[in-house]
Amino acid sequence: MRRLAIPLALMLASGTATGMVTGTVAGPAQAADKVTRTAECQGDWLPGTPTAEDVMKGEISLVGLPAYKLGKTINWDASPYKNRSWEFVFQSLRWMGTLVVEYENTGEQRYLDRATEITKDWVEHNKYGARGTQPYVWKDHPVSLRTQPLLCLSRHVNASWLKDSLATHAKLLSNPSLYKKGHNHGIDQDIALMGIGCRYGRKDWANLASSRLTSTVKLDVDSQGALMEQAPRYAVYVYGRLQVAMTNMKACDRKVPGAIAERAEALKSFIAHSTMPNGYMVPIGDGSAETEPKMETGTPKEEVKAYRAGYVFGRTAWGKPESAYYSIRFGPGMKFHGHEDHLGVTYYAEGRDILVDGGFHSYEKSSYRYWTLSPEAHNVPTVVGARFRPRTASKLADTAYGKDRQAFKVTDKAYGVSRTRSVLVHHGDDVMAVLDTASGGKKVSNIWRFAPSLKVVSNGGGKVVLGDGKFKVTLLQFSSCDRVGGQKVERGGKLGWVSPTYLSKQATNVVVSPAAKSLLTVIVPGTDSPEVSCSGGKVTVNGVSFSAGLI
Repeated sequence: MRRLAIPLALMLASGTATGMVTGTVAGPAQAADKVTRTAECQGDWLPGTPTAEDVMKGEISLVGLPAYKLGKTINWDASPYKNRSWEFVFQSLRWMGTLVVEYENTGEQRYLDRATEITKDWVEHNKYGARGTQPYVWKDHPVSLRTQPLLCLSRHVNASWLKDSLATHAKLLSNPSLYKKGHNHGIDQDIALMGIGCRYGRKDWANLASSRLTSTVKLDVDSQGALMEQAPRYAVYVYGRLQVAMTNMKACDRKVPGAIAERAEALKSFIAHSTMPNGYMVPIGDGSAETEPKMETGTPKEEVKAYRAGYVFGRTAWGKPESAYYSIRFGPGMKFHGHEDHLGVTYYAEGRDILVDGGFHSYEKSSYRYWTLSPEAHNVPTVVGARFRPRTASKLADTAYGKDRQAFKVTDKAYGVSRTRSVLVHHGDDVMAVLDTASGGKKVSNIWRFAPSLKVVSNGGGKVVLGDGKFKVTLLQFSSCDRVGGQKVERGGKLGWVSPTYLSKQATNVVVSPAAKSLLTVIVPGTDSPEVSCSGGKVTVNGVSFSAGLI
């Protein structure tokens, strides 16, 4: 067990830790004027919690979990919540970095002394490759994120142990076998390696970081500006990190490659399209429903955008919270932060969520986490009696754009036969219609996960009505224009769950269809009694007509 004693004199107000102070003691403002503020410390890399005072008191709150009391000693093997994200952030030492920043801002020596003490103890007890050092301490992401607070500290502490530790970090960061190319971790590794290279005049490290970053950005962000990690919320993180990377390049007297600047700029439009009218990003893949971009993206010229990376995003209009909004998934097989959500849809209308995905719970290796990745956690069709093939790619086979409606056809062979879904969205009089079929005479079934606030009002005759107070939404299903009944509604149990935020799990209603050779599902928000008819290959919903084939 590794521990670090906390000295009794932590809370001394002056800049001296021990001994008698004589003469005039400089106040915080005067002391701060004598401390140089550095680029390494004065950035937005610090976490929201804990604060410097929390750390000084011996308490740290990480990844939204309750505060952990360090007590009189620090146990570097601590994992109080058995949570991998907590462990990684703990070992990143960014919480230690808050003390160095506070030292720069106030000039109070006690913050720097404590930061130095914590870091030196960490270095002594977490040697790379040493027996007893936890393996996750030297994983790629903790290594890259830890570099920032260590570089920040190095601006005020000139010690061989600190410089040696940064050299060890640089050696790992430059190791090609440990590099996460085409991923946000790779971007962080390049930022860290360039930081060390520029700090200590190692052009070889800085050159390597620059060249790798260009290649990684081209893989991680495509020419349309879509993030390739299969979770739109990570686009906000990547955009922010690329701003840091470009700023650091300029500070290191390096030219920013055009490809990096161009794709960083293109990300803004992707972020805008993947943000719903309520200001939150659509929670696809490892994305929380509480993610707000909080950045200026501008307003794209199109209301509807299909991305080759595997997304269709559409809305009625920009700047209107009541606008309808939908997403459709297709594209490369699941990787990185993606889920098995191909052919899945989400739907937002009349200022509220209607159809939602299972969401993102955590990165913990639990059965529930793996369930959130599965097709059953998404609004997708399944082929009855066929085995699902993970990581199968899907394609956008056809599109039709109109002013008041759009239609799309997506298809794959995730069940060994062609599985095809056509989606039509009508605006104004909001309607979503979805047609599912499979080749070879196979039957299909589908799953519809509604927002947790929507409760079942009625279910019968192929019509399910859900409501929240006065608001109602209706689901109807047909097969070759014949009404299909027998829908099952599950809340909780095996399927009826959603995780809108990190580590949360809520019961919600999931409508499971019966099996049929074709399933036409019509979703009508805002009513429990829509006028719907289907005959002669034409569907009419409240006076709005379209082909039963949709596209």
